[in-house]
Amino acid sequence: MLRKLRIALALVAFAVLTFFFLDFSRLLPESVQVIAKIQFVPALISLSLGIVLLLLLLTLVFGRIYCSVICPLGIYQDVISRLANLFRKKKLRYKFRKARTILRWSVLTLVIITYLSGLGLVLDLLDPYSMYGRMAVHLFKPVYMAANNGLELLFTAFNNYTFYKVDIHFWGWASFGLALVSLLVVSVLAWRFGRTWCNTICPVGTVLGFLSKLSVFKLSIDHETCNQCGLCSFNCKATCIDSKKGSIDYSRCVACFNCMESCNKKGVKYLPFWKVKKTGTDKTQVKTVSGKIQAKTKTKTKTKKRIETDTDTKIEVKTINKTKTDASKREFLSVLMMSSLLMPKALAAGFRQQISSLRPLKRTVPMMPPGAGDRARFNSLCTSCHLCVSKCPGDVLQPSLLEYGVEGIMQPQMLFDKGFCNYDCTLCTEVCPSGALKTLTKEEKHRTQTGRVVFVLENCIVYRNETHCGACSEHCPTQALRMVPYKGHLTIPEPHPDICIGCGGCEFICPVRPYKAVFVEGHEIQQVAKAFEDEEKQDIVLDDFGF
Repeated sequence: MLRKLRIALALVAFAVLTFFFLDFSRLLPESVQVIAKIQFVPALISLSLGIVLLLLLLTLVFGRIYCSVICPLGIYQDVISRLANLFRKKKLRYKFRKARTILRWSVLTLVIITYLSGLGLVLDLLDPYSMYGRMAVHLFKPVYMAANNGLELLFTAFNNYTFYKVDIHFWGWASFGLALVSLLVVSVLAWRFGRTWCNTICPVGTVLGFLSKLSVFKLSIDHETCNQCGLCSFNCKATCIDSKKGSIDYSRCVACFNCMESCNKKGVKYLPFWKVKKTGTDKTQVKTVSGKIQAKTKTKTKTKKRIETDTDTKIEVKTINKTKTDASKREFLSVLMMSSLLMPKALAAGFRQQISSLRPLKRTVPMMPPGAGDRARFNSLCTSCHLCVSKCPGDVLQPSLLEYGVEGIMQPQMLFDKGFCNYDCTLCTEVCPSGALKTLTKEEKHRTQTGRVVFVLENCIVYRNETHCGACSEHCPTQALRMVPYKGHLTIPEPHPDICIGCGGCEFICPVRPYKAVFVEGHEIQQVAKAFEDEEKQDIVLDDFGF
């Protein structure tokens, strides 16, 4: 029953957390966010002492049940191991492997040193929760959305509009490649060796493995009933049971209880530590034969065949009669080839001439998400799990590359090429499990200045073409861009950066390409925007139709 209970709880936690990453229509209730809040590394970084103490207490009492019930990457490895046995003709039998103690503690030491020195990249890449989050967002979610669009197409054909079509998001090759490499490495190791990643590389597994040695309840082998058949070792995906010696490496045991179910003699029990019997010497000692065992090796000699080549062989070349081609066809093909070569150059020259008058500008400070506050604080707390990236309804949050520097690779930034930040949306601050984004109310969000608007006069359509526009002003919720008289009946934007909140509505809607006339410059430390006043509404009395 322990194994069945563990599997049931693990499947529920895994399914809920996975769907929480994939859910784009917010079908799950907000209370489901707790499954992301109780992950070890985000709770430790955010100093959620209650959650950290709870996880440590569970480990000290029951062993590494976090790795087998709560951690999504650990449960994913169990799923892959299960699939491996289903698709194999012969069931995979694990065998005891010695612990890679030096490797485990070296990785943990590297993570601690780099994080304390201000470089959290190593922790972000190896945190099991964040690793699985990136895999879910960049690999599983596109498949889920494609399946949704397929159902929409099918149901719509029968006049059923339960599903609606959505755009399949792609957040760049860097984040996709990182997620794919993580998926392949973890999947291959789980397919062949079980929980190798957890017990050799994962820093969380190393920490909890050290504590599990002191756990109250432990799996133990009853040497009076054990006949050393090895079934417990064959089914141990953590490869921590040495059936010959009758010992268990508790630092690597993930409390999956597979050994208990596989034992025909019921020789593996889950008992408190004071009832665990020490390894006996009568049945566990293995008789060894003294002396050296000489292995006879047979060497097989292979006969080498000489390949003789006849240098005197003659190659007959068949001559092909050339056919006369029509001169008009040859001229047509030559003209077509020359035009195909010159056309791209002409288009490029026209494009360069078109943008030569535009002023190229680039954002020098990246746009942090709302609630990030200080950039140094944000980079140190964010684990790049990309939950906020997946949940952003405007597709504004996207993984960074080197915009934050090396310490901020893959951390979310705000880009406005696909949308803009909704004025009333605070979803990213609500779902962040590590505290990198402080939870904001709508009123606090309205006053949080993530950046300041910058207006480039030379690129504005009104200035360049002397025609009406005003799209940026229409999409600004605080009227940080106001249309003022320019020439005759024309009006042109006038920036008021003090009341700008950096939502990016103006930058997104600006029609100028490739260098926009309006963009938002980020802040190293997010500020409080000044309050703005709505323009007074005037009642207009129409004597006739207002057309």
